[in-house]
Order: sequence, then structure tokens, then C-alpha cells
Amino acid sequence: MARPVGILGGTFDPVHNAHLAIAGAALRALDLQQILWLPTGAPAYRPAPVAAAAHRLAMLKLAIAGEPRYMVDERELRPEASGLTFDSLSSLHKDVPGQSFILLLGADQYAKRASWHRWTDIEKLCEIAVVARPGFKLDAKARTIPMTPLPVSASDIRERIARGEDVSAMLPPAVLAYLREKGLYL
Repeated sequence: MARPVGILGGTFDPVHNAHLAIAGAALRALDLQQILWLPTGAPAYRPAPVAAAAHRLAMLKLAIAGEPRYMVDERELRPEASGLTFDSLSSLHKDVPGQSFILLLGADQYAKRASWHRWTDIEKLCEIAVVARPGFKLDAKARTIPMTPLPVSASDIRERIARGEDVSAMLPPAVLAYLREKGLYL
């Protein structure tokens, strides 16, 4: 049987070093064949991302370049996409029948999973693995990805950029160069 594929979703506004650390830790800990990065569009159930989808997608591709086990899936960026995890997982199962998936979540998202659309059905479509996040306790019942939480968040990065602070330690160099070139988050 094929090894599972990890799914790492998010706005990636911008993608940062903690995202990459989570993906690397998941590859090792869960013996994944690959990580499928699933950037969200602008779903109606949450505030819209700050950067346009095209910029977030470009930064994501720059961040994962050179790692053949990382792939980007753009299904949630399509105009007709609901942005709902259940819909995306259902679509993935139709596209790749028989493939097993593991949804990778931060402890913050895992803690509010009960509010997600069709959460119990999501748990039937894939396994869930959780990574620690600063300020959140890991559920003892959850499968965990061992790693030290990194105190990095996209909102903090955006705020620091707007204040003119250095964020070079928080972002892959290619992403930092891109957002500087495009004047993002100023």
C-alpha cells in the first residue's frame, strides 16, 4: 500500500519558516510520501487574506522549490471552490482513489475543529495529525507530530513588515525577496 500523503492547508499569507518546519517534521514523523500544500482562496466563512491569491501562490512555490516531496494543489483557489476542508478532501479522494491522506493541523485549528463544516465526516476521510502551537495544549487523544513549536505567525510577520522591522529570520529568503519586490504587507 502507498504511503500516506500529508495535507497542509492555510492562507500562507505569507508562507513562513514554521510552515516549512511543520512539513519537514510531518514527513519524518509520519513517513509520508509527500506533502500536498493546499492554499485557501477567500472563503466566505473567514476574513479574506491580505495578499492576493496569485501572490500567496507565488510565495508558496518559491518556499517549497527544490523539495521534490512538496506539491501545491490549487483546487481551493478556483473561483467555484467553497474553501471547505470537507469539500477539498472529498475532491482529492475522487481525483486519487485509494490514496490515504493525513490532514496536518496546528493545535490552534485542532482545538476549534468542532466548528468546522462536517468535521466528523472529515475524520472519516483522513487521519488527523497535530503539531504544537505556542499557547495551545495538545489533546492527549490526537496523533501528534513531535516538534518544538516555533513562535512565528503570518499575522506577526505582516505587522512587523508594516512597522519596517526585520523578518528575515522568519521567512525563506526567496519569499522575503518576493514580498519586498512586490511591496507586500507595507
